[in-house]
Amino acid sequence: MKAYQYSEARKRLSEVLDTAKKEEVLIKRRGGETFSLVFKKTTQSPFDIPGITTKATTADILDAVRASREG
Repeated sequence: MKAYQYSEARKRLSEVLDTAKKEEVLIKRRGGETFSLVFKKTTQSPFDIPGITTKATTADILDAVRASREG
């Protein structure tokens, strides 16, 4: 765990963020408050899927939906 004073962390923010990727970082304010900085890996949504290319037209899709509802 690495600790920085607030003013030092502000001046070296890029370095602080790189360090937080590897370990927890503490940032201390002059008034005694301490904050913890931890890297959070973003996750993809299961609904975030690539689209597909097709030759189907809007009319083709609507016809298929209509047919599936009638049958």
